Amino acid sequence: MSDAYARSGVDQGAADTAVAALVRALGKIELGRPSAQVPLPGHYASVVEVAPNLGIALSTDGVGTKLMLAEALGKLDTVGIDCVAMNVNDVICVGAEPLAMLDYIAIDKADPEICEAIGVGLARGATLAGIEIPGGELAQLGEMVRGVDVSGACFGTVALDAIVDGRRAAPGDSIIGLPSSGLHSNGYTLARAALDGLAMDEDPGGRLGRPLGEALLEPTEIYVKPIVELLRSEVDVRGLAHITSGGVNNLLRLAAPVGYEIDAPLPVPPLFDLIAERGDVSGEEMHEIFNMGCGFAVVVPENDEARALAILGAHYPAAARIGRVTDDAGHVAR
Repeated sequence: MSDAYARSGVDQGAADTAVAALVRALGKIELGRPSAQVPLPGHYASVVEVAPNLGIALSTDGVGTKLMLAEALGKLDTVGIDCVAMNVNDVICVGAEPLAMLDYIAIDKADPEICEAIGVGLARGATLAGIEIPGGELAQLGEMVRGVDVSGACFGTVALDAIVDGRRAAPGDSIIGLPSSGLHSNGYTLARAALDGLAMDEDPGGRLGRPLGEALLEPTEIYVKPIVELLRSEVDVRGLAHITSGGVNNLLRLAAPVGYEIDAPLPVPPLFDLIAERGDVSGEEMHEIFNMGCGFAVVVPENDEARALAILGAHYPAAARIGRVTDDAGHVAR
């Protein structure tokens, strides 16, 4: 991960080591029965078999330090959308249809106005994703938390013989990119550091077309409905990737021993350029941290590209072929 991220306070190397330690510990679980987990190492969601040819896909995520900006600007009615999006966008990556989510709100002191504002966003996100939120948890942690943190856990269902894990991706396949709505919910520690000192109620240099704070709080795009429609079509969907921290390198989380070439990337929104300039962040580093305008990627055979674009383009006119699968295993060329 980049030097810029480390300077802003995020040590990705330490995070990777910590996750590895956690995984080692979890590997010692003794069930007393065969595991129901479907092996999907490194993928976006986990799948557990619950009945013949039926699995439950599970994912959990939060909003991250975007919440700090939302609190500072006194606008918490969209962060619930972010929370829903970060969860459902992972669940659909295994070919599952999200059904429900539980939220977890940790707050220093229960505040009805704050909780209602968060609830407004959660409800809007759930509506956009077509899911229910049947329950959750509110924890008052004044000794541990300053402000509020929001996270959630989502589940969906998938036929075991319809799991999309990327293993069928083959050289020559097309990669279709769906545009992001902005930074989504990644890289805000660096973004806040880079943009520190700028007025949030102004448009720096007139380049964003709206106030900076509004651009930064643009909710994470929810891709559920177009992807579910695509999965229900005759298109051969071979891989699905939620493009978050790590950028298009997230394609490497798909199971096939292939590589990827991004030869026609989607346009980079000006907010990313502003962060790069203000934070003195190289282009390579920006692509390590942010989605750079592409929030989701779909891998289909070349002969299905037109049909896939017709379906996805009805939801996202800017959807486009951004590259192809290569035989250079383990590498993403940009």
